[in-house]
Amino acid sequence: MRLNTSTRKKFRVTNKLKKVAKPGRFRLSIFRSSKNISAQIIDDSKNITLLSASSIEKDIKEMKTKNKSELSKIVAEKLAKKAQEKKINKIFFDRGIYKYHGRIKIFADTLRENGMEF
Repeated sequence: MRLNTSTRKKFRVTNKLKKVAKPGRFRLSIFRSSKNISAQIIDDSKNITLLSASSIEKDIKEMKTKNKSELSKIVAEKLAKKAQEKKINKIFFDRGIYKYHGRIKIFADTLRENGMEF
């Protein structure tokens, strides 16, 4: 079975992260569409999702944001607050098929400002 380019790129980035992952750190996976952004903190040793935040959640959707970069900041702040409640502060940043640019970079910078280390 032949995989398309985006699927191969995603597997390549994710598998490199999984090889260097240590048991005490979790993986932050990001998904970005043309209008929304979502992120999950995943424990790869147990194959479970610990936390998630998305721009399509009810409380975020009710906010009147002007652009998508503001939406990325809001979702990142919400995820950082949830992670601090569960005492998670060290993660691996899995950008997936997306370049570290634009909304992905804004998301990562906001997480760093709110106490996450990667």
